[in-house]
Amino acid sequence: MEWQAPAVVLDVRPHGESAAVVTLLTEEHGRHAGLAKGGASRAQAPVWQPGNLVEARWVARLADQLGALSGELVHAAAALAMDDPLALAVLRAATSVAEGALPEREPHPRLFRGLVALVATLARGGEPAVPELVRWEAELLAELGYGLDLARCALTGAAEDLAFVSPRTGRAVSAGAAGEWRDRLLPLPAFLLGQGPSGPAEWLAGLRLTGHFLARDVFGTHHRPLPSARDLLVDRVAALVA
Repeated sequence: MEWQAPAVVLDVRPHGESAAVVTLLTEEHGRHAGLAKGGASRAQAPVWQPGNLVEARWVARLADQLGALSGELVHAAAALAMDDPLALAVLRAATSVAEGALPEREPHPRLFRGLVALVATLARGGEPAVPELVRWEAELLAELGYGLDLARCALTGAAEDLAFVSPRTGRAVSAGAAGEWRDRLLPLPAFLLGQGPSGPAEWLAGLRLTGHFLARDVFGTHHRPLPSARDLLVDRVAALVA
């Protein structure tokens, strides 16, 4: 068994003295792990950093084996993000969510392409990348069968003035229809509807929105919390708002 493909590094765990178990996301093979001999060594460690784009090669005798992994660095996203704390927080949040949420060896081409696009956005800094992360998380929810319904108000059917999301159903609610229930609803940032510019307050609302459904429907079903890297991103964005 063998394949070679572009991949995003999601997670790296030391194994033995110098090897590492590396988890990747590829377009055709989904979330896929392999053993990189020397992956924790000084020479190879810079390649296997979460967020990096690599050209990976996986080889195994049987399909269900861990297999041997090798690769060449294509884009050192992790190193480039080191000078921008917000960009690094976005990168770590995205890779940790992908690593924890996606089923093993199940292809999700749209999510792979979206993650690659998100990594490319980080070249412009962390601020443009935060709303892109929220959009990617909304797409991940949809891919896994928990998509948000933001097209029309759940109560009136209107497509205008959408301002909230029901935390129970994931359906949009207009500002006019929210009434006395508005304090129990999740704010819906306009950028998720493709409307207007966004700033830290809207980013925070978006992260809390997708985070609610990720925690309940994706990670919660496996009795696991959201990744700590994502919580750290929320804290960083909340500090920008404050």
